[in-house]
Amino acid sequence: MKWTREEYIALMTFEKSDRQMFVELFGPLIGLEDEWRKQGASEREISLAAFDWDYVPIVGCGGYTGIRGGFKPVVLEETAEYIISRDELGRTMKLPKGYATLALPLDFPVKDMDSWLKIKPMYEFHEDRINWERVEYAIKRQKEGDVVVANMLGGFDLPRELMGEEFACIAYYEEPELMEDIISTVTDTAFKVFDRISDKVMIDNLCVHEDMAGKSGPLVGPNLIEEFIKPYYRKIWDMVSSKGTRLFSQDSDGNMNPVIDAFLDCGVNITYPAEPAAGMDVVELRKKYGSRLAFKGGIDKHVLRKSKADILKELEYKLQPIMQSGGMVFGLDHRIPNGTPFENYKYYVETAREMLGLPPADPEKGVHRRMAF
Repeated sequence: MKWTREEYIALMTFEKSDRQMFVELFGPLIGLEDEWRKQGASEREISLAAFDWDYVPIVGCGGYTGIRGGFKPVVLEETAEYIISRDELGRTMKLPKGYATLALPLDFPVKDMDSWLKIKPMYEFHEDRINWERVEYAIKRQKEGDVVVANMLGGFDLPRELMGEEFACIAYYEEPELMEDIISTVTDTAFKVFDRISDKVMIDNLCVHEDMAGKSGPLVGPNLIEEFIKPYYRKIWDMVSSKGTRLFSQDSDGNMNPVIDAFLDCGVNITYPAEPAAGMDVVELRKKYGSRLAFKGGIDKHVLRKSKADILKELEYKLQPIMQSGGMVFGLDHRIPNGTPFENYKYYVETAREMLGLPPADPEKGVHRRMAF
């Protein structure tokens, strides 16, 4: 079912929850489609369109805060097992074929202040970061029910992309001037881009990607978030929220429990995908934070490879009444894993729809739109 921006915002701000939202956030891992095809799934089922997922259409605000004027990406080597390429940052990237969707960097461009200063202009503000035709298009689409989204770079994610995880974590302590200069640069760029745009169109959802945690917890703690990341988040959030923005969503895998409070202080009010395998329990988090924090995801993807009884148990827990009181987009906590029997997936969808009071899926009219924003 297609939702409007008004309906979606009301759900995620706990204002209205008369209908639950049930989505597929990301889709299948590479290789699962072939598994399902061998198990008799139709092409519409494999594309997920047959499951008639809920979605709200989104449109970009017309502003860009990422790298500008980088290297031209080029493939350097390709074998039956992998692809080696050079990306916009000049990094050597390796993509294993057959199971990975994201290439991993083999080297990084920033090793000290001097190397950062060489690429710093790629992140500085310039008027051409705003496409005013796209802003006008966003105005039109918003009137027709689309959610206008604005994407800012992650306060941890960008240093990690520039330096690698290990050096980025050390740099907070040993190279604080470098970290401050990186973050202040993207703060200035994001502020100038979104300040100009939000004078023309209301940004509905400010979005940030971090991916800063593993199963054991986040790679930086509340103290570093307070010192380095909070000033960045707050400057952008305080400005756009003063002009009407109500949603601030953060995408980070892993166990974010130790830093949720710190990011709430930064303005974040939606988090996803809330991975149970990493210790993220959306029911307990709802009890703790109430209407201060909304969620997307939270249903254990790994349970789909177990029995139908296990699936039912997971759904009975995650779909309980406290979770149906608003601020929840129900869905798996990341991509559908390989080895998921197609019959189990169908059972999961059908059972959850029934428990959420949703009508049966219309396999002919449904579409699949990712809700990862």
